[in-house]
Amino acid sequence: MQNPVALIFRALKLRLQGRVRYLDNPESIKLEDSGEEFVAFRKVVVEPAAIQPTEPGATFRVRFRFKNLSARANRILSLIPIPLIMAQPGFRSKTWLLGAHSGDFIGHYEFDTVETANAYWDSLPLRMMRRRAAPNSLKHEISRI
Repeated sequence: MQNPVALIFRALKLRLQGRVRYLDNPESIKLEDSGEEFVAFRKVVVEPAAIQPTEPGATFRVRFRFKNLSARANRILSLIPIPLIMAQPGFRSKTWLLGAHSGDFIGHYEFDTVETANAYWDSLPLRMMRRRAAPNSLKHEISRI
């Protein structure tokens, strides 16, 4: 199990090193399988360290609906776990997206490797999110880039 205090310190170190960027206007995406447009409302990027690959090697995408939160409330509350997310091993970026019609959320992540993307499924931030997801709304996929 990951130690939240250690993750917070690692996130602080990344910030102090100047490796964290927030993008103001991330790109929205259209999912081919549903035809729905998902509007991006936030993106965080962690620049790779010298020992990391120069480009991400895998994506992790999770789609879900919250059981007890409105979209507006989640947009605000989703700021809280950012340090715990960006401190994950192999993390490169996350884009937060909201379905224009369904109200579903998508987290689109990039990681160094498929292995680090797979490990994220059992991370503290994802365990917290899984507890708040509406029953039968959670789907995820991992792809090699």
